[in-house]
Amino acid sequence: MEARDPELKKELAATLQARGELGAEYETALIDSFLEKVEQRLDTTLDRRVRRQLAEQQTTVARGAARPAEPGSFAERHGLGIVSMIMAIPLSAIGVANAGIEGLIVAWLGIVGVNAFQAARDGGLFRRRDERDRRAPSDWKD
Repeated sequence: MEARDPELKKELAATLQARGELGAEYETALIDSFLEKVEQRLDTTLDRRVRRQLAEQQTTVARGAARPAEPGSFAERHGLGIVSMIMAIPLSAIGVANAGIEGLIVAWLGIVGVNAFQAARDGGLFRRRDERDRRAPSDWKD
């Protein structure tokens, strides 16, 4: 998705115009509709990128070149965090629009929970210090 997507810009302008014509009582429905379109656009873009990357990896492997990036690559380690931060904006807006500050808190607890679970599953968060030191040596030891 381009940073300045003209189609998305048109959708935002139409949403703002509709909000002006319909009034504040339809604001939540209009925001939800716009955020759904943004989410669909993000999903489409992400799917396209993942398919392209998988095709490139398959082509590389088929040609007999070096193996694709190991599971510890930057994208795999930080991908969920990046996607979480992107999705935090619409989730926060939906939470606040539907339940106020409580909805915002629940949305962020969910985001933090998912990321903490992923970090724990990968073994990076709750690993003993000596195990972390063996895995990734550092010049900054005690």
